Amino acid sequence: MHESFLRYAESLHPSFERLTTMVGVTIPTLPKDAPSQAIYLFSESDRHLYVGRTKNLKQRLRQHSIPGSQQNQAVFAFRLAREATGRMIAAYTIQGSRTAMTADEEFATAFTEAKRRVRAMQVRYVEETDPLRQALLEIYASIVLQTPYNDFHTH
Repeated sequence: MHESFLRYAESLHPSFERLTTMVGVTIPTLPKDAPSQAIYLFSESDRHLYVGRTKNLKQRLRQHSIPGSQQNQAVFAFRLAREATGRMIAAYTIQGSRTAMTADEEFATAFTEAKRRVRAMQVRYVEETDPLRQALLEIYASIVLQTPYNDFHTH
């Protein structure tokens, strides 16, 4: 492994430890002094579900959970709604598009419920201002925690 990458990789674990040992909060109880640039982790009970990264933590968590968030803002809730409705495989057609799915009453209800569910989840976070470390830490945490809703597929 190249030395410059190895340095980055070896520096991730202390941040990972801070992330996973933080006492979880909910989106409504997020402290006012929470950092802006961060890695965040959604969990239910002891089950870690989704890791994300952001330049604006409060705004991003809000986007994941408010009723008016669209499918491109509340991506975690969208995945939960896909699972709830059995529509796990993306269809690259007009009828199977995300827009069409959110117009479907059954899916729209599941999506709204998923955003409500996300709002009630425990969230943990660790400040990370460097974009490269953010990207690597997100991947590192999702691999180690085996978060089932992280998806690194490309379109």
